[in-house]
Amino acid sequence: MKKLFKDILSMEDVKGIMLLSFEGELIFKDFLSLAPFVEDPANIDWKDLFIDSLDGVREADMVYEKCRLYARKTSSGYLLILMGIYAPVAMVRLNCDILLPLLKKVTPSRGLGRIFKRKK
Repeated sequence: MKKLFKDILSMEDVKGIMLLSFEGELIFKDFLSLAPFVEDPANIDWKDLFIDSLDGVREADMVYEKCRLYARKTSSGYLLILMGIYAPVAMVRLNCDILLPLLKKVTPSRGLGRIFKRKK
């Protein structure tokens, strides 16, 4: 999965990326440093803290004093990108648009679809 996110992570002033399920479970994380977190992101209850407040939101760009947080809804949850103030947000959005169809192919399906796979 790291290969999918390498273009976003290599952008100027992008600090890290997380993929959270709709239940608040951490699916993927990669940060240049964990400095902004007091504790490990895997131990945080993201459902109550963040996911419930994004209910129905397709895309959000939150600007803070020293950083930016871009949230994008995917088929499996929310993609969160932590950036500095001077990150190229338009390029991040464009890369997310390209990434979303690829992410559908990688995330596991639920139910009987995992058992009965089509042959190519």
